Amino acid sequence: MTRLHFLAILTLLLGAMAYGVIEWRNAQEVPDETIENELIPDFIAEALKSDIYTQSGQLSHSVVADRMEHYAKLEVTHFELPNYILYPTNNTSAKNSSAEKQNYPWKLSAKEATLYKNNRVILNHRVHLTATDDKSLIQEIHCKYLELDLNTNIISSDQTVMVQGKDFTMYGSGLIIDLNTKQMTLTEHVRTIYKKNNS
Repeated sequence: MTRLHFLAILTLLLGAMAYGVIEWRNAQEVPDETIENELIPDFIAEALKSDIYTQSGQLSHSVVADRMEHYAKLEVTHFELPNYILYPTNNTSAKNSSAEKQNYPWKLSAKEATLYKNNRVILNHRVHLTATDDKSLIQEIHCKYLELDLNTNIISSDQTVMVQGKDFTMYGSGLIIDLNTKQMTLTEHVRTIYKKNNS
């Protein structure tokens, strides 16, 4: 092999390496720009307060949040420190006005929440559901994760929950609550602690 062949092969290898490095750097930049463009919200709201009504004009729910980001392409809305007030649907007749007054709203808060296009909300971190009715059997529910269907007012979780009532505290996992009927199902019961009633 002559010196000329050696220099030609060396030049070819250096050129191929330089081309490979340039192509590799260009390939690395394109996905980053695409990801950044997809994750930029279409609009942001600070100190959000919104009231949502049913088609018949009744208040369905209210939401207050420190921050809201809406992503139109993903059809997702993300909330920071959301507080929901959920108004159960009234299944009683208009003649029974005392029964109508028994449908008290529920308060639901979390550290963050994500609303999907099908009106399903996923709440994460320090989730807290509170009854505003003092006579409700269930007063508070604490957990790390809840799913809320805003169309049906059904709340569910497959994780550990703590349910507090007037005279008891219940621990378990797997929870389904219909806020309209106040029916609760606990998939796995771990323990219940009863408080002594002094009355």
